Amino acid sequence: MRNILFFFLLFFISLKVSAAQSDTSAYQTQRLKINALLAERSARFGQYDESLNARTGIFGFQTKKDIRNSNEILRQLVLNDNNIFKELKILMDYKDLEVQQVKTSAGESDERIQNYKLSIKQLQDQNQLLKAEAGTAIKDKHFAYTLSLLLLLVTGGMAWYVLKKIKRI
Repeated sequence: MRNILFFFLLFFISLKVSAAQSDTSAYQTQRLKINALLAERSARFGQYDESLNARTGIFGFQTKKDIRNSNEILRQLVLNDNNIFKELKILMDYKDLEVQQVKTSAGESDERIQNYKLSIKQLQDQNQLLKAEAGTAIKDKHFAYTLSLLLLLVTGGMAWYVLKKIKRI
């Protein structure tokens, strides 16, 4: 009985682990995507910093083209930041989903464990009851054998006594 319960418990745990691994791989993929966006942001910020220092105009001043280039890089930085926030939101949703799944799994596991404990308790009580009934049946059997032997002895004694009386007469 314990081996069967152990087998089913092991089977359900392996199912949960495979589901958790697929969730973890999606989570890891999302993290890699965010890391790539952060690396892109760092590169664009370096470009923006360089564009602010670019002075191609007369007497070393910035031209409209330099300023437009800086603004375009800054606009791309903002768009990239927006993408990072969107991806972070997705990552946080994954994390919240993972936490919810862990809570649900823990609750289900606790419920299953309580049901297993209840089943084991009921089986132990039933086993004790069957042992008591078996003990009573054995005692009754011994009593019946003893009573049968006693009756046989009494009957044998009576038959012997009667035969002796018949022989005397």
